[in-house]
Amino acid sequence: DRQRVRHTGRWLVRHSTDRCSTAIGLALLATDRAEEDIPLIQTIGLLSNTFGLLAVRALERRRGGEQALLWLAQRVAGSGRIDVIEALCRYRPAPRRWLLRHACDGDIFDGYYAGQVATSCHLHEAIVSTEVDDDLVDHTARLLAAMKDSFGMGMTLEHYPPAPIVLGAHAAHLSQQTPTVSRYIEAGVIALHLTNKTPHECGCTTEQRDHIVRQYLAVLNRDDWCDTIRANLDQADRHSVWFAATVAPRLRLRAFTDPPNDDR
Repeated sequence: DRQRVRHTGRWLVRHSTDRCSTAIGLALLATDRAEEDIPLIQTIGLLSNTFGLLAVRALERRRGGEQALLWLAQRVAGSGRIDVIEALCRYRPAPRRWLLRHACDGDIFDGYYAGQVATSCHLHEAIVSTEVDDDLVDHTARLLAAMKDSFGMGMTLEHYPPAPIVLGAHAAHLSQQTPTVSRYIEAGVIALHLTNKTPHECGCTTEQRDHIVRQYLAVLNRDDWCDTIRANLDQADRHSVWFAATVAPRLRLRAFTDPPNDDR
């Protein structure tokens, strides 16, 4: 009886104090398509680490589910974010503009879906288009950083055919951006990965890999970028300390090896 299934599912999601019975209620709602249940499903979906997958399945069945999932994606983090982002990537067309600028939030779980975002949203076309903005360039760095470390989770740069296009375009756009500490560190980490891995593992030929590394280093060793990282690097931040101790020496970054020229 469809009505009894919906009534039971709603009651359990709204009133149960036990995770298992709440999950049963959400599973019952996931068998239906009633649009009026979207706000309820979204709300329980905010507890994404426990109820994310069932909420995604329930929303995908409903008209208006894409916008509901987008609302959820803007609010969830952790492992539960994986199911939401992967669901958005399955839509045709996917909400490309948002995914290419906001899908990755810097968490280790980015590696599970970064490759899906890059392929389903045609990142290689977007990053060379005439509508490139800072948000797209910055998020491209996150996608590349996630894919370089995603072995065992998702698609790696080695298995991403447009890797040379995206890497080269990101390095070129980086040179036109205002230097910041986060951009400097992300670019340095990507450059170190390309240096440490074989060209094949980077998805590039030797010539492509070496050229892209030179592009990154040319930006990171520019005077304005060196001045920015020297003035703003937070020595109390563990990630910054790790970068200064590990990445900078291996790349021989000028900001960390040469003293600042105060007379310039």
